[in-house]
Amino acid sequence: MIEAGKVQTLQVYRQVDFGYYVSDEVEEVLLPKKEIIGEIQLDQEVEVFIYHDHEGRWISTMKTPTITVDTYDWVDVVGVNPGLGVFINIGISKDILISSDDLPLFEEVWPQVGDKLYCSLKCDKNGRLLGKLAPDPVMKEMATPATRSAYNINVKGRIYRTVKVGSYIFTEEGFIGFIHESQRRQEPRLGEEIEARVIDVKEDGTVNASLLPRGHEGMDIDSKVIYEYMESRGGAMPFWDKSAPEDIQEQFEMSKAGFKRALGKLMKEGKVYQEEGWTYFSSRK
Repeated sequence: MIEAGKVQTLQVYRQVDFGYYVSDEVEEVLLPKKEIIGEIQLDQEVEVFIYHDHEGRWISTMKTPTITVDTYDWVDVVGVNPGLGVFINIGISKDILISSDDLPLFEEVWPQVGDKLYCSLKCDKNGRLLGKLAPDPVMKEMATPATRSAYNINVKGRIYRTVKVGSYIFTEEGFIGFIHESQRRQEPRLGEEIEARVIDVKEDGTVNASLLPRGHEGMDIDSKVIYEYMESRGGAMPFWDKSAPEDIQEQFEMSKAGFKRALGKLMKEGKVYQEEGWTYFSSRK
């Protein structure tokens, strides 16, 4: 039985002007000239990958795909079609769609061109070949458990799953990590490569990670954010170290503790002062 999405051994059945037909003795499928590697002849057995062309017809190729319905690998995102989905390159002439149904609800966290996804292939109810994101059990099967020595190190990896309260990362070390929404200032895209800091190693070998800088690193960044915000308002803002945490989070996307550290740095440097619920540039005195 000839099946899309699989590499199969078929017999070269007959020749036509534009290539050959290969067969399993029950069905046949076209092997175009451009999809042939090397030389072939009638009655020879060849390994081919089966897919559908843009008109829905079966096509075979001797090019080896990166992924199949039975195998997973990292593949490049090569196109984005809003409302429809994203296209991945699997090493054949046709790019494969990952449907919007299998992507995050909000398109701003969809993969962009150049991002990578860990995928296999699947066929929909109409037999159309689609990309399929790897589920959690597949990611866990190839993961490497982290040890306590991973605590507080920086890791690089790619986001492989997004949920309402955070994002999952698969690191270069093979760790699976979770980034809670409180540990980021902006939600990373699915497939995006990021650098995070391990803030906890769990008993099962997975980690919790953060995209927020360490306290001493973040203070300079936070101070700059506050200073630039004040500049945009003519050197004054209706926030000070006693402002409500939720107001600080909404305006600056930082915790109250981080805000106070950054504001304290600016005050220590003599750049700002506070008065009756406001903070001002010292030059305004």
